Amino acid sequence: MRMLIIVAAVVLGLDLATKIAAVHYIEPGNPIRIIGDVVTLKLIRNPGAAFSMATGMTWLLTLVAIAVVVGVIKIGRTLRSPWWALGLGLVLGGALGNLIDRIFRAPGPLQGHVVDFVSVGWWPVFNVADSGVVCGAILLVLLTLFGVNPDGTRGNGHESDGQVSDADTSDADTSDADTSDADTSSDDPSHATTATDQPNEKES
Repeated sequence: MRMLIIVAAVVLGLDLATKIAAVHYIEPGNPIRIIGDVVTLKLIRNPGAAFSMATGMTWLLTLVAIAVVVGVIKIGRTLRSPWWALGLGLVLGGALGNLIDRIFRAPGPLQGHVVDFVSVGWWPVFNVADSGVVCGAILLVLLTLFGVNPDGTRGNGHESDGQVSDADTSDADTSDADTSDADTSSDDPSHATTATDQPNEKES
């Protein structure tokens, strides 16, 4: 939980600081070129979600952001995995950053427009909060695919498979031992001697 809060605080601090700087230094309609026309700083007010999606559902996105924040904090109390703490911290920090914009910026509470300012090629304009949410979500998906649970355990069943294979090996060893005993019994010279002595007794 401590790591989750620290990561979220760092993302939130960077997001707020860069948005304040963007509003102060970037003039609307006058982008600042960083690498030609590929990477620029362009100030826009986004009423939608990350990367300018769902622009007509600002109030709903605000409620969703609140639900995400509450859900992440609730899950964070049971965390034992640092990777899950990192992923959820990125999501929490990004969600809080954009949520603050929606509550405190114009045109009003729950309808505020998010400040976006980073433009890379054809990609929609975004901010630090958007990056935190997307990177955190990707990390959580990867952790789920690789079987890493929030409590730090792995849910891929390798341990049970190992137990089954050990049992199979033990059975195989027992079978080999039985086969070896059978071979030894058939090669015993005493049995061969008894068999050859019987015809001699009949002749006598």
